[in-house]
Amino acid sequence: METRVILLGTGTPNIDPDRSGPSVAIVVGKSTYIVDFGPGIVRRAMAAGIKSTSLTKAFLTHLHSDHTIGYPDLIFTPAVEGRNEPLEVYGPKGLRDMTLHIQEAYKEDVRARFDGLEPAKERGYAVNAHEIQEGTIYRDDHVEVESFRVDHGSLEAYGYKFITSDKTFVISGDTRPSSNLIEKAIDCDILIHEVYSAEGLKERPEEWIRYHSSVHTSTYELAEIANKTKPVLLVLYHQIFCNRTEEQLLVEISDKYEGKLVSGKDLDVF
Repeated sequence: METRVILLGTGTPNIDPDRSGPSVAIVVGKSTYIVDFGPGIVRRAMAAGIKSTSLTKAFLTHLHSDHTIGYPDLIFTPAVEGRNEPLEVYGPKGLRDMTLHIQEAYKEDVRARFDGLEPAKERGYAVNAHEIQEGTIYRDDHVEVESFRVDHGSLEAYGYKFITSDKTFVISGDTRPSSNLIEKAIDCDILIHEVYSAEGLKERPEEWIRYHSSVHTSTYELAEIANKTKPVLLVLYHQIFCNRTEEQLLVEISDKYEGKLVSGKDLDVF
């Protein structure tokens, strides 16, 4: 079966009405696998032609709010629409606590749905949260998923490698340049990687220069990563433009990297 990658959201914590919060869908036949759940995830999935009730497998890179604010949406909206199996979620330490707190926060909503006239399906509201380590963390008939640690400051953070029958995809999550990622991404079909404008950051206040250069990947650093890994296609997401245009961002990379690259937008399909 042909595999598709859909960028459900390419945004950052900075509000951009054209970019929902970070989320990527790997679609193999009728099976969908979600990486990260930023704001607007379920409605973006619907816009991409993905039924909400099919959202049953999800993977979280790290616990930053822009990657997790859509978690209640992912839990409850498909359940309301009739999902009839538990949501299986894989991610770093802290995921179980986050899941329990969300379920506690919405307990009155769930009680009312079960005790009232609504035909709620109990299985659809269940969530199994799996706290992971590096290695193969998931496998079914369509996909194998490997997790690997990346460096995003004090948070435990992971990237993911998806291997299907026809393609290999690597998703960076938020990270500074990572040797683990380079090892996993060599010769992959698509590398989906975060990025900030190296030139634009020079004009930001010193505290932001210090922050972004410590926990994110610049255009110049990403060009070096792509030269080492040689993906068939490099896709930018979670773009921190720093007052630069999309074209300028691409030029900063293409000046040092000659491979095929795209600056991703919400609902782009690869």
